[in-house]
Amino acid sequence: MQKRELEPGDLVQLNPELIGNKAFAGCILVVTATYDWGVQGYVQALGEARDQPGGQAYLRVQWPEMELVGRAEWMNV
Repeated sequence: MQKRELEPGDLVQLNPELIGNKAFAGCILVVTATYDWGVQGYVQALGEARDQPGGQAYLRVQWPEMELVGRAEWMNV
């Protein structure tokens, strides 16, 4: 992805071939902040049970490691 104006709430998919942290390969990241070098955001984690919400795994991603795929309706920040 080339540098462009992303906003908090935008969704990017992490390129499995380019992402530095392979644990997040292919994940959808919710953008929370943008910078000259890329974005910061989170991947939503599952809860321990059906009635418990999960947490967020925060990550910083450089521009070439992601591709815009949409916009989130809800954010957990």
